[in-house]
Amino acid sequence: MPDAPLRPGDARAILALARRDRNAARRALAGLDLDAQVALVCEAPVAARGELLDLVPQPEAVVPALPEAELAYTAKAIGLADAAWLLAHATPDQLVACVDLDAWSGSELAPDPARVGAWLGALAEAGEEALLRGAHALDPELLVLWLRDRIEVTLKEGDAFEPPPGARSLEGQFWYRARREGDDLADVQALLDALFREDYWTYFRLVQGAAWELPSEMEEWALRWRSGRLEDLGFPTWEEAMSIYGVLSARALDALPEAPAPAAEVDWRLPIWMPRLPLAASAAQAIFRALAALGEEERRPHLYAFLALANRVAVADQLPLGDAETIPRALDKAASLASSGLEHLAAAHGVSLADALRRAGVQRLFRVGFSLERARGERAPAPDDERPARGDLAGLSGEERRD
Repeated sequence: MPDAPLRPGDARAILALARRDRNAARRALAGLDLDAQVALVCEAPVAARGELLDLVPQPEAVVPALPEAELAYTAKAIGLADAAWLLAHATPDQLVACVDLDAWSGSELAPDPARVGAWLGALAEAGEEALLRGAHALDPELLVLWLRDRIEVTLKEGDAFEPPPGARSLEGQFWYRARREGDDLADVQALLDALFREDYWTYFRLVQGAAWELPSEMEEWALRWRSGRLEDLGFPTWEEAMSIYGVLSARALDALPEAPAPAAEVDWRLPIWMPRLPLAASAAQAIFRALAALGEEERRPHLYAFLALANRVAVADQLPLGDAETIPRALDKAASLASSGLEHLAAAHGVSLADALRRAGVQRLFRVGFSLERARGERAPAPDDERPARGDLAGLSGEERRD
C-alpha cells in the first residue's frame, strides 16, 4: 500500500514516521518538491532539524536553500562540533552570514575569536574543500584577527636566525607558535596547510597580517564589512536601530497623519523563514488584528515593516543574532509596544485599528507605545535591562527625543 501523502509543514508526522520506519519517512520526503522540503525543515523545531536533514534524499540541494539565519540556528542546535556534514553543503554566503550573526559579541561589537574558531573548526572537520570555501568567503581581516589571537608569528631575519621555541613553519620564512600553552593549533594548522598548498597568496597575506597588522585597523574594517552585509539582511547599525527608542513629546504622542504613511520598500531579503504570526481578528495583540484586517497586497509592506521593526529591536537591545530565540523574543516585544501605541492612537482619533496602522506605520506605533510606558513609569528599557553600554536615550539627538 502506498505511503500516505504528508503536508509540507507536517514535520512532527515525518519524525514520528521515521521512528517507526526510516525508509518510509525518506520516501515521504522524496515525494515533496525542494521548496516543500525546505519549508518542512524551517518550520520544524530547531532541535529536530538535524534528524529531518538526515532523512532528505538530497541534503546538498536542501541546505543551500535554507535562509542564512536558519542554517546558523540549525548548526548550533546540532552542535558545531557535530555539524560538519551540514556545513559541507553550505554556500559561501551562508557561511559568511553564520559567522556574522554568531561570532560577534559585546557592547563594542568585536569579533569573538572562540566563536570564529568554532565555525572554522567545523569547516575543517567538513573537509578541505569546505574549509577553503569558508576561508575564501570570510573577510581576511577577520581571519587575521583570529590568527593573531591564536598564534605569534615571527619572520626569519638573517642567517643566524633561531626559531622561537616550539615554533613551526611551512615555508621556512614565517614561523608561528601557540600563544597559549596546551593549544595544539590543529585547526590553525589545517587552514594554513590548505591555503599554503592551494592558495599561496592568501596564505602569505594572512600570516603577514598576523605578524604585522594593527588589530584596531583590522577590527574597524571587519566591522564595516559585517555591518554592510547585515544591513542587506534587514539588520541596521546599532545607532540607527536605537532611533526606535526616541521618546515622543506629549504633543507628538497623539499625532496621527491624515494620509496613510508611505508604504515601506521591501529591499532586503529575510535571513529567517517567514514566521507564522497570529494574523486574525481574534488575535490577542492589536497589531495582528490590524494586519489581519488589511487585504493581502496592502498587508505585505506593513508585514515586512513589522519584521524590520523586530530586527531593529534585536539590534538595539544587543540580543545575540545567532540564537534561535532572539527573533521570536524581538517579535514579542515589537508586537507588545506597537499594539499599545496602535490602541492608543485608534482610541484617541476614533478610527479603526487598521486605519491607525495605515496612517502611522509600525515603527511610529512602537515609539508611541514605548513613550506611553515610559510616561506611566513602566519598565520599557531601551537596550534590554537598561544596559548603559553603547549609549542610552540621552545619547539620542534632541530631535529624536522630542520627535
